[in-house]
Amino acid sequence: MKIRTIALAGLSLAAAACKTTETVDTNTVKVDGPQVKRTNNNVAQTEETPQVSSKAKLLFEDAVKAFDAQKKTGQYDWGTLEKKFRNAADADENLAEATYNLGVIAERQGKTKDAVGFYKRALERKPTLRQAAENLAVIAQNNGDEKGAVAIYENILATYPDDAGSRARLAEIHRRRGESGKAIELAKEALFRDPRTLQAYKTMMQVYFEQKQYSLTRLIALRATKIEENDPEIYFTLGQLNLAEKEPVKARAQFKRAVEARPDFLPAHYQLAKMAFEQEDYESAEEHVRRILQSKGDNAEALVNLGVAYKGMGQIDKALQQYDAAQKLNPNLPALYLNRGIIIGLKGDPEKAITYYKQYIQLAGGETSVNANHQVFELIKEQEDAIKQREELKKAEEEAKKMEEEMKKAEEAAKEEERKKKEEEFKKQQDAAKGKAAADALKDETRPADPKAPDAKGSDTKGSDTKGSDTKGSDTKPPEPKKEEPAKPAAKAPEPKKEEPRKEAPKKPASADEPSDGL
Repeated sequence: MKIRTIALAGLSLAAAACKTTETVDTNTVKVDGPQVKRTNNNVAQTEETPQVSSKAKLLFEDAVKAFDAQKKTGQYDWGTLEKKFRNAADADENLAEATYNLGVIAERQGKTKDAVGFYKRALERKPTLRQAAENLAVIAQNNGDEKGAVAIYENILATYPDDAGSRARLAEIHRRRGESGKAIELAKEALFRDPRTLQAYKTMMQVYFEQKQYSLTRLIALRATKIEENDPEIYFTLGQLNLAEKEPVKARAQFKRAVEARPDFLPAHYQLAKMAFEQEDYESAEEHVRRILQSKGDNAEALVNLGVAYKGMGQIDKALQQYDAAQKLNPNLPALYLNRGIIIGLKGDPEKAITYYKQYIQLAGGETSVNANHQVFELIKEQEDAIKQREELKKAEEEAKKMEEEMKKAEEAAKEEERKKKEEEFKKQQDAAKGKAAADALKDETRPADPKAPDAKGSDTKGSDTKGSDTKGSDTKPPEPKKEEPAKPAAKAPEPKKEEPRKEAPKKPASADEPSDGL
């Protein structure tokens, strides 16, 4: 998700190392001699500078030295500097320069209202301190009062026709109005009067960049750095030039130099945050957005961007907290609903996400105002597809459940059928076993007598002649045949046929030599 662009205008301030288009260095605001000004009839007059006590001068010089030392390191201790300049101003109320520098320090700390009070007090004490008047004009310009700023600059020029700073600032106003020719003319006039007018160089640099004259842009930037090597606006413009030439790595380096030169330089933080979002470097994006919030305080756009960074890092709840805070500040911010919809979609509530997307379209001016290729329409389609897939999945689950139930019923029916088959098979096996037992019993009854076993009448045939034996008239009865156990009444065996009595073979004549075979 790309960061929403937040337009910035007039970010820097006009003060010692604090500017809108130029720095008014405290080194140039010192206790000095009489000032020359011109009246309305262009008659030169000399203004007597009030006498300042030696103690106040010494305190002021000590404060300026402290500022110079901190300027070299790029690290400012505004509290200490404020205390030093306040001691100098309290030592002698005629020391307007110390009061002016208190305004510079207040402005650098974001205390614009206090800065205006210090500048006005300095001008009351020393009307020729035109740096204070210039800074008042810059503040008016930053607050959108361009007409009031122009009036102050023109008043300075009417009093001091050779003032280069006011010309350079008027040149910048003409540039912003799109009057490039007039801007270049005034910038050149300022440089003619003072070749070290930094604002004039920066205005020319911006004009040439806008005209895509990149070679001239670099040349002017080089000259500007010879006057002030730590001016963030120069590096910022060079970074923009690198982006225009599709060299993002070089651009990033220039934007970083800009924030190194001035940590509160917001345009560079915005660009670095935007580039970090584009590269999905959400940790860096969070860092730069936080710096923006530190400088601008509560800002709905910045809070939304911070939420986007949290979302990119997977910290969804933190992202929603930032969106809630942004909504309290500006409930009609379109980007708020676009990004909130994205998170709600991730949480699995497509209907609510679509509602937020439609709110975004409405607040952005309606479908006719939103570009047809805007990502919001693709996001809506994604959520509609999610709803469709969810419905299809629900239907598929219902069908699967129905099939599962049917399969379960079929399984149970198959098991029942199998059980019945097994029962029938078992019954058949039982019946077959019973039939076999009956058949075996019948077979036993109908089997011929074993010659070695007693016959049906119980006579032992062992040693008897197959043709019969002569009993020699013996009337001995044979033993009763052994009764067999009756077979199980499975099947009634047919009665055995009565055997016909055997006919005895004719007896041979007895011989004295043959033994009798009678029993």
